[in-house]
Amino acid sequence: MNSNKVHLFNTLSREKEKFVPLKPNMVTMYSCGPTVYNYPHIGNYRAFLLADTLKRVLTYSGFNVRHIMNLTDIDDKTIRESTKEGKSLKEFTEFYTEEFLKDIKSLNILPPEKYTKATDNINEMVQLIKKLMEKGLAYKSGDGSVYYDIKKFKEYGKLSHIVLEQQKKNAGGRIVADEYDKDNVQDFALWKAWDQKDGNVFWENELGKGRPGWHIECSAMSMKFLGEQLDIHTGGVDLIFPHHENEIAQSEGVTEKQFVKYWMHNEWLLVDGKRMAKSANNFYTLRDLMKKGLNPITYRFWLLMAQYRTRINFVWEALEGAETALKRLYSLYMELGGAVGEVSKEYQQKFKGYIEDDLDTPRALPLLWDVIKDEKLSNADKKATILDFDKVFGLGFADLKVEIIPEEILKLVKEREEARKNKDFKKSDELREKVNSLGYEVKDTNDGQKVLKM
Repeated sequence: MNSNKVHLFNTLSREKEKFVPLKPNMVTMYSCGPTVYNYPHIGNYRAFLLADTLKRVLTYSGFNVRHIMNLTDIDDKTIRESTKEGKSLKEFTEFYTEEFLKDIKSLNILPPEKYTKATDNINEMVQLIKKLMEKGLAYKSGDGSVYYDIKKFKEYGKLSHIVLEQQKKNAGGRIVADEYDKDNVQDFALWKAWDQKDGNVFWENELGKGRPGWHIECSAMSMKFLGEQLDIHTGGVDLIFPHHENEIAQSEGVTEKQFVKYWMHNEWLLVDGKRMAKSANNFYTLRDLMKKGLNPITYRFWLLMAQYRTRINFVWEALEGAETALKRLYSLYMELGGAVGEVSKEYQQKFKGYIEDDLDTPRALPLLWDVIKDEKLSNADKKATILDFDKVFGLGFADLKVEIIPEEILKLVKEREEARKNKDFKKSDELREKVNSLGYEVKDTNDGQKVLKM
């Protein structure tokens, strides 16, 4: 049974609410995944880490979570970039899909129940568009494209709090582009009639020769795999408008039921105080981190230090500081020995209180240090408690292996021990430095010398 004390900030109400799923103990959750036209930048991964942390917290709190994430492999960007590279859309997007899946693994993000590709669900999109046309919420234009008539959906703007009448450009016009800015509140494309820029990317059906618009993809796929009503939908704040606003209009326009109960959005990751974006060419990928010798898990750890609804500024020094702290935690954990005891109920209660309060990882993380320092806890119980917390943090404590110390290092350590016994501290210090230069650290403890990989 779950404790049912989880509270989440709902973008729809702009308030923190008690989480109560539509069906007891079962959570349906949909996350907007990447557009597979390039390597995602580290700002994109903040959204995927929000979804992962949320899923881990809900599971930890006793819920069963059904999680679906889409892969956008058909839109303006994928067509434009695959054409530039002279590759088929499938070949082009499959390469970046595989790279994304490698990144997800390196960040220790739990995969969803299913990754669903837009190109595998064209028929579901067509059927949804036809229903919207039947209800008078969509219309065909002169060129054969189909648009959503946003004036017909009375609640348009309820998520983003956009007021149609106050926009510079309102629903008098139409938008063909998949992505557009906040001032362009106009009828948006559900189905785009084929044109020469699309090359050989098209489908032929009762809507005509063409392809789906970006927004209809998520409505069709989330409802196909999770039903007409979802508990949670996640994504970055950049998706609130127009993407998520349009998803609501499409889905509720067809079903006349509330589409999503809890909308959850993470804030921007900034670089030099500006939004990280491929278009601004001010972005970093996980490959850039790895080139600097940083483990992607360090990036995960750094993000957990900030509340997901807080804007954070990326600087290399901060990430390097996070790496030092994480390595220290790993080192202290390894010193606890091999035995795993009982989880401390007292610490677990504190931990649950933090994470169930809108995923408050910045308050939960310091508990790792508190557990390690607590002299009242046995090493085995400390280990069990850290492993328990890591079900949520995902920092890989369970995968840490005891390093096999090379014979050469052990010999130097033994020599150093002899030097210390003989009170030859000059030689002892020289030997310590030599051990350090070979990438190991010697610690003097009550139980003798301990050797750790630096």
